[in-house]
Amino acid sequence: MAIYAIGDIQGCYDPLRRLLDLLRFDPAADVLWLVGDLVNRGPHSVEVLRLVHGLGERAVAVLGNHDLTLLAVAAGQVKPKRKDTFHSILDAPDHAELLDWLRQRPLLHCDAALGFTLVHAGLPPQWDLDLAQRCAAEVEATLRGPDNRAFLARMFGGEPRRWRDDLAGYDRLRFTVNALTRMRFCAADGTLSFAEKGPPGTQGSGLLPWFAAPGRRNADLKLVFGHWASLGYYRAPGIYALDSGCVWGNRLTAIRLDESGVPAWSVPAHNLPPAPT
Repeated sequence: MAIYAIGDIQGCYDPLRRLLDLLRFDPAADVLWLVGDLVNRGPHSVEVLRLVHGLGERAVAVLGNHDLTLLAVAAGQVKPKRKDTFHSILDAPDHAELLDWLRQRPLLHCDAALGFTLVHAGLPPQWDLDLAQRCAAEVEATLRGPDNRAFLARMFGGEPRRWRDDLAGYDRLRFTVNALTRMRFCAADGTLSFAEKGPPGTQGSGLLPWFAAPGRRNADLKLVFGHWASLGYYRAPGIYALDSGCVWGNRLTAIRLDESGVPAWSVPAHNLPPAPT
């Protein structure tokens, strides 16, 4: 059995199929970890959802911000943006089954035996693993519960931007969503900043990549995440960033989590013809 993690797919079905072929992925034996953002902006979101849904327990997918946006649009709580490509899902005959499956996905997955933790964007520096798991579970229970539509209507927004232990209600849930699915940069005190989307070095004064914040309480973990296309495929001790910008015409990246050295593979976004000889 092999365990692979794959970066943001965002409806890029053809590159996903080519990457699975390159990995010689065996759905009867192997497992996929997916960093979220299965859908949106790419051309084949419904095909991606069907493929991952069809893998059953062989696929572990956490929710990304685009996945949550799809749920909010489908619930009628927000309007799609001009560049969103949710129509193939919302118009599909099996859309109810796919959306219900998506709503059941976790925001965080940890395999203690394997030694890796999977999230979409990262963990805020104030959180250790226990607190991260508890906060993620609170959002998951809300998404799966009877009040999910009310939450989806209040899920978006930039406040609060800093964690406090006394956060409660929608403020607490919203911070969790922002941290786990939208975060890139933060201040040294952990205050989140959402305006900057470029690579490290382009951010404003006083901001750091979240994984470089001083005193980070989760620095002992090995974290697999995506979301940050301008960061690209990036590795540092305990950090495995896999969003290599496939939907923007770059590459789709996979790593193998159960093999020494955590080897990596990638395919280009487009199936380019061979170079002329």
